[in-house]
Amino acid sequence: MSYSLAEVAHLITHDAEITAVGRDLPLSRASMLQDATVLREHFGDYGRAAAELLNARRSSVDKLPAGWLACHDSAQQATPLPVAKVRAAHLKAMLGDTATAHDVTCSIGTEGQALAEAGLGYLGSDLDPSRTRMARHNLAETPHTLIFQADALVPATRGADVILADPARREGGRRITDPAKLIPPLPDLIDAWPGSELAIKCAPGLDFSKWEGMVSLSSVAGAVKEACLYTPGLSNGARREAIMIDRTGQVDRLDDRLDQRAGEDLAAAPGRFIIDPDGAVVRAGLVRHYAVRERLWMLDERIAYLTGDRLPEGRSGFEFIEQVPLKKLKGALAAHDCGSLEILVRGVDVDPDQLRKKLKLRGSKAMTVVCTRIGSLGVALICGPRVGGTTVEGKTA
Repeated sequence: MSYSLAEVAHLITHDAEITAVGRDLPLSRASMLQDATVLREHFGDYGRAAAELLNARRSSVDKLPAGWLACHDSAQQATPLPVAKVRAAHLKAMLGDTATAHDVTCSIGTEGQALAEAGLGYLGSDLDPSRTRMARHNLAETPHTLIFQADALVPATRGADVILADPARREGGRRITDPAKLIPPLPDLIDAWPGSELAIKCAPGLDFSKWEGMVSLSSVAGAVKEACLYTPGLSNGARREAIMIDRTGQVDRLDDRLDQRAGEDLAAAPGRFIIDPDGAVVRAGLVRHYAVRERLWMLDERIAYLTGDRLPEGRSGFEFIEQVPLKKLKGALAAHDCGSLEILVRGVDVDPDQLRKKLKLRGSKAMTVVCTRIGSLGVALICGPRVGGTTVEGKTA
């Protein structure tokens, strides 16, 4: 729930006091009513807004800069700053050092900070006046920015080098899966800015098959965060891209221009390790390209598991032990003295929770099983526990 303008003004004025009171509150689901009572005692009718601000900050501690104003919905949809910085660097490389971006759904201003840090000009607008007020507060010390209220479907500026947009992906607490039902609708947004270069953020699970430019999927620490649709002028000749950002901020980029060998048959028997590619690679449809780059191969041409004799640097995987039919998994795990199990499933109808109950593990070893399909057969790949990090001469460091 967003704030009224009066609530935003109160939050700005009393931010330090709200923060101080919040330090002594559990801010958990179980303490919700008790927290609300304490905050009403301190802030009266603004207690609800204070509670929402504290919870939004707590839930986005690794996503937003400390001290930013945000409501629950804006914090949930806000792009993680590392992803926004990669996008800003891409736009700068495509458009030049003096480019200006108009973010027509600026919300609380996450993209503005990243673009300004990259040295680009930033215009931010939003239909919600409380969001633009929060953005002005959040970006008050950020140079080359201008924030104002406007409808994303009614162009309020001319001459921006790129139109950046992030249509709302949820309504009434439910995720929107139809691009035509995003807020604003994706087709209407495209039609509103004819001839402009566009960078439109979307949920990663939408169907992008008809998009003519590049679709870039981003993950942070292995979790897929968003897709960004770039018009052809911002695509640098690529159609699909995966951006993988690790916990330290290191960026690994992969796109479909890599190697023509990605079209060859890459399937073969399991090697030393089984690798579950980063979700951004899978969502971008770049599993084969990743295999080529990392000198890996596939277990099955249609299934997104990889295998090889080394782990890609900085990635985790599982040392392969043996392959058995799914029906013989229980006996095989018992023979290996398995007592705890990580279960991965792709390509077969297996519920990990139900499978775990049926296995009734009683051993002492931690192991992994990859339930998948190779050809027409459902198989279980029994592996050791997850190993990962850097690799040195084929061994996990």
